[in-house]
Amino acid sequence: MYFLIYKPYLMLSQFSREGDKPTLADLDYDFPKDVYPVGRLDADSEGLLLLTSDKQLNHRLLNPKFRHNRTYYVQVEGVLTNEACWQLSEGITISVDGKPYQTLPAEARSLAGPNLPERTPPIRYRATIPTSWLSIALHEGKNRQVRRMTAAVGFPTLRLVRWAIVDLTAEGMIPGQVRELSRSEVLRGLHL
Repeated sequence: MYFLIYKPYLMLSQFSREGDKPTLADLDYDFPKDVYPVGRLDADSEGLLLLTSDKQLNHRLLNPKFRHNRTYYVQVEGVLTNEACWQLSEGITISVDGKPYQTLPAEARSLAGPNLPERTPPIRYRATIPTSWLSIALHEGKNRQVRRMTAAVGFPTLRLVRWAIVDLTAEGMIPGQVRELSRSEVLRGLHL
C-alpha cells in the first residue's frame, strides 16, 4: 500500500504520540496498521511524505547508496543572491552532530513565490525585512540539512516545504490531505 500525504506544519511524521503534538494518527484517514512513513519531515517543516507497507521500497529510499532527488521550496529571510544559490549548488560545510560535514552538490535556484497552500499559523511578517523563495533538490538527507544550508549562506529558513520526491509531487494537495497510489504510480514517479 502506498500513500502520499501533505504533512501539515507542526505535525510529527509518526503515528505514536509524543506529548500533545499532532501525529499522522490525527489525519482524517484510516491507515492500515503496517503502513509507515518513509523518512521524516521535522515538525516545523511541511509537505510531501510517502507512507508505505513496502519494505523493499522503504529500504531503497532510506539507504544512502540509492540516491534519489527530494525537492524543497524554501522561504528565506532576505533577498536571495545568485552567489548563495551557487554555493548551495556546489555543496557547503555545515555542522552535523557537532562535526563539519560537506554537503553533496545540490540543484538550487531562486523561485518566484510558489503556489502553495497557506500555512497555519502563517510565518511572521516583518515589513522591514524582505523574504524570497528558493527551490533546492538534494540527494541526501541529514537532520535539518536544508535549514543548516540556508543559514550557512546567510539566509535563514522561514518556511520549508518538501515539494517532491523524484517526480511524485504535492501538486494540488492541501495540508492533511491523503492520496492513495498504486504500486505502478509510485514506481513510475520514483523512476524505479
